Amino acid sequence: MLYRLLADATAVAHFAFVAYVVVGGFIAWRRPRSIWLHLIAFGWGFSTILFGQECPLTHLENWARHRAGEAGLPSSGFIDHYITGVIYPENALGLVRVLVAVCVVVSWVGYGWLRRRAAGSTTRLQASH
Repeated sequence: MLYRLLADATAVAHFAFVAYVVVGGFIAWRRPRSIWLHLIAFGWGFSTILFGQECPLTHLENWARHRAGEAGLPSSGFIDHYITGVIYPENALGLVRVLVAVCVVVSWVGYGWLRRRAAGSTTRLQASH
């Protein structure tokens, strides 16, 4: 029972991580220091797709599921098991990847624009005093 809970908690954490990779740049609009965490998360997520690395969360979930007497994730991994074909059709994978990349780029461009705008406001305030 404990291993099953660990496996389920790991899957929830994995979903949260994937969601953060997609929208973390927008979170940085409100919490600017979090941009570094988002850059690291995006780098890791992108590298798992680009280089086919296994995510430690996938490994942990598989380990816990095996200990609980359940089957682990298929070799295709977390996203293919829980998201592709469930949230969007398998034949839309390329489009979804492009949309995710666009979402991340838009969040980063917006973050940069907001930072420059904030820096300009600070400079104008200092100049007026």
